[in-house]
Amino acid sequence: MRFVFLVLLVSLNFLSNAQDNEYPDYRSKKETFNRIVEKDIRSDLASYSMGGIDESIGKVPLKTVPITSFGANFISFANSNINVTITGASFNPSKHKLGYFDSKYLVKIDNKPYFGDYGKVPRSIIENITVVIDNDTVPIPQTAFSDLYNPIFTVTEGGVQKSNNKVYLSADGKKVYVYMLKQESGGSYEVTWVIQDKKYLKRVVDFGFLK
Repeated sequence: MRFVFLVLLVSLNFLSNAQDNEYPDYRSKKETFNRIVEKDIRSDLASYSMGGIDESIGKVPLKTVPITSFGANFISFANSNINVTITGASFNPSKHKLGYFDSKYLVKIDNKPYFGDYGKVPRSIIENITVVIDNDTVPIPQTAFSDLYNPIFTVTEGGVQKSNNKVYLSADGKKVYVYMLKQESGGSYEVTWVIQDKKYLKRVVDFGFLK
């Protein structure tokens, strides 16, 4: 089911990208799945990410940390030794420098391209990410999420509220993958923050699944 769903999304993305944009896209692809060089991390992400769909066949699902609570602007995960909380807040345009193309398409915020409804003023931000492993706090730098906008914490399917966001664990127990998916028409993206040996290592960002 996951494979068929992801194939459909990638196909939609291809058709959408075939159309000419009315404004330039400055977003970098240096952090996409295709640029991952670490074989173990690449294999793990291929088991669940949209960016890794071409390498997903035969991958064993990773263990996850259960969701303990969520709402419109937050989500928390926890097990016996891991606690993760992601919080959001409203976007305040007056606190940022907005860079427009042709005076109407927003292409940069604070002189940087961004993810989430590219071309439009964001509605919300990721305010903070807290990760605690064995009572040790793992600092997540603001640069790891400051260009990610309009995060989706919950979705409603069949009248039931749930979340597409996950915290995955590597088989060797050394890596924690904090995953968020913004899946909606108007600017989709997915991001995985990779934590290894209780230290923030990198992030992986793929985008443009739905326009």
